[in-house]
Amino acid sequence: MMLKLGLLFVAIVVILSLLAPLIAPYDPTKAAGPPLSPPSMRHFFGTDNLGRDVFSRVLYGGQVIIGISILATLLSASVGFTLGMFSGYIGGRVDRALNVVMDSMYAFPSLILAIAIASVLGPSPLNAAVAIGVVYIPTYFRMGRNETMVVKSSPFIEAAVSLGVPRWRIVFRHILPNLIPSLVVVATINIADAALTESALAFFGYTVTPPTPDWGLDLSSARSYIINGSWWLLAPGFFIVITALGFSMMGEGLGERLGKKEI
Repeated sequence: MMLKLGLLFVAIVVILSLLAPLIAPYDPTKAAGPPLSPPSMRHFFGTDNLGRDVFSRVLYGGQVIIGISILATLLSASVGFTLGMFSGYIGGRVDRALNVVMDSMYAFPSLILAIAIASVLGPSPLNAAVAIGVVYIPTYFRMGRNETMVVKSSPFIEAAVSLGVPRWRIVFRHILPNLIPSLVVVATINIADAALTESALAFFGYTVTPPTPDWGLDLSSARSYIINGSWWLLAPGFFIVITALGFSMMGEGLGERLGKKEI
């Protein structure tokens, strides 16, 4: 049930975002009506303080947050998981050195570290994806390392070693396939975390620049107007919650389906 509901939430957000050029009634960067107009048949989610259609901006904003979240997850998973597998398999000084680096990264709150990296790189979707991706590398490193240390003691790994199979081939050909279920579950949940982090970065102006539509950026711009009664400007926040909740439920559902109760 949880997996199906999560898939439904994610499908709704992804489909609406992909079809934004076809179904958005207005240009999201231009005024389409009187400023701060409440929801109506002409403007489903009302208009913002500049008269831009909120519904159109929500549709296009989904492309930004989903794209950055997935790219960041792919980056952190590929780097962190690869380092974790080799660290767990090789052991010794390499393992100790990498553990020190990853523990050092864990010492910083993830959002603060992401903001620091993004502020150095500058505001852009790619830089935001890199900043978020770096933050979550230790998560995949620890998972890859711990599970590799369990799998490497298996008889089929010992047989491969006795046959002289190169280390890189053992890691990618024999160990990695056994870790993919755990990787898929963690990556799905991580997309939810990445979406929340991207929203926070955008809220502080480290992702995109106006007038590019972005849910976090739009919430930041609408803060004072929401307090003054323009409640419809909370629409981007609602979609942030739905997106994060959808991917989280998908991850939990996949974990139960694959027998990974605790990740």
